[in-house]
Amino acid sequence: MIKPSARDRLARAAFDLFDERGYEQATIDDIADRAGLGRATFFRHYRSKEDVIFPDHDLLLEQISDRLRTSSETTALAAVSDAVRLVLRHYLDEGGLARRRYALTSTVPALRDREIATVARYQRLFREFIAARAGVSGGPALLRAELTAAAVVAAHNHVLRRWLRAESADPVAELDDAMRQVAELFAEPAEPDSLEAAAGYGTTIVAFRTRTDLAALLPALRRLADEG
Repeated sequence: MIKPSARDRLARAAFDLFDERGYEQATIDDIADRAGLGRATFFRHYRSKEDVIFPDHDLLLEQISDRLRTSSETTALAAVSDAVRLVLRHYLDEGGLARRRYALTSTVPALRDREIATVARYQRLFREFIAARAGVSGGPALLRAELTAAAVVAAHNHVLRRWLRAESADPVAELDDAMRQVAELFAEPAEPDSLEAAAGYGTTIVAFRTRTDLAALLPALRRLADEG
């Protein structure tokens, strides 16, 4: 049997104390004592009591950034969809710890605020990647990148919350479906490649030069429009 690392022992001790005493009442010294470790050991692994609760988002963001840079997907949204699975799988691998964190952050406002700030970091990473792949730095295209990134994060969080509440038996499949819905929302409109295809998009007008008087042409043009 593999012995838990000091980091894991500290995290387990912290969550046990938070359950028993409440987040505000449990101190760093209490956590270290419960884990059978010293205060100095605690600070070798965590900067604060809050850091015990949250996963290493800096490392996770770095992994996602690497996945985006090396993605072979042909579109930015497909690459982001691939990368966002890393985030979901990280929480799934945590199992019960992720659910305990969810219960805690739902009741402690300060922790909830930190979680919101962290979500914003993921959204900014996705927005910057989408904008860079599109070669844009402003205007409507940048807004589209922002909206797309927000939709990706919202879809992921929806699926994650369902799993945390034990409402989803297959969160990975749900995430794939959610990403397909996002792709449909932000799909580029099809470009007609011929006059015949263009006709399906509305009225097509062809301009040409003639010596015939316009008043004489209008009845014929009206008839053609009615027939179309």
